[in-house]
Amino acid sequence: MTIKDWFNKRKELQIAHRELEEAQIDDSIGKLWVKCYNCNANLIKKDVEDNMYVCPQCNYHFRINSEKRIEQLFDKNTFKEMFDDVLPADPLEFVDTESYKTRLENAKEKTKLNEAVKCGSGEIDGIPVVAAIMDFEYMGGSMGSVVGEKITLAMEYALKKRLPMIAVTASGGARMQESALSLMQMAKTSCAVARLNEAGILYITILTEPTFGGVTASFATLGDVIIAEQGARIGFAGRRVIEQTIKQNLPSDFQTAEYLMKYGQIDILSSRKELKATVFKI
Repeated sequence: MTIKDWFNKRKELQIAHRELEEAQIDDSIGKLWVKCYNCNANLIKKDVEDNMYVCPQCNYHFRINSEKRIEQLFDKNTFKEMFDDVLPADPLEFVDTESYKTRLENAKEKTKLNEAVKCGSGEIDGIPVVAAIMDFEYMGGSMGSVVGEKITLAMEYALKKRLPMIAVTASGGARMQESALSLMQMAKTSCAVARLNEAGILYITILTEPTFGGVTASFATLGDVIIAEQGARIGFAGRRVIEQTIKQNLPSDFQTAEYLMKYGQIDILSSRKELKATVFKI
């Protein structure tokens, strides 16, 4: 190795070392700071967490997972998960860019969840309830056979125990990898809601960011009282699909919780901080 080669090699190592240090700093900053998608403000992560994952500057509601939702909505250590032994399968052996089985494994590894919904019983300011809380982080909160089955089982448990039922939705809709089996969950969950209604059991739905597709078209909008979290996007088809179909531009606030409240499609528009108190009052 010549002296020139040695200096070039040394320079390459110095650059690599500096890039590694910068990456570590960026990673550290990512753990300490978050950026608001609405106002682009750089926020201290701890401040956002303490504010229930709501931007302290513009009041934008960050999307949260089922674990955080349970912490915020239920009295501490009262939520007991049920039906976690109902697990997904691949009855159609579906394959697109990768197999459905692989997608399920990846989703479980990423979220540490068995499916896109957690069902269980708990207390809200001392009042016992049964709940189904969807999680968008697991395959976009899509509703497959297991999601529909667990929600139905939770409703049947609420009916048996004569307890109020709460569904917290966050979903892109039906799970395409299960085809018609997924679509049938719309009918199954709707029938379970009908049984609650016939028995006079209170059923509350809380629509959060985002709630779309077959979930919106079934149990999400069948509540005795429909609550939507501030800023949540709610609809059946996506905005772009609708605009292309009707050949018109839609209002900027179309499909937001505020828009639905304006036209009477929900009963209550609630901020996250007021959500537990709102449910308790109902």
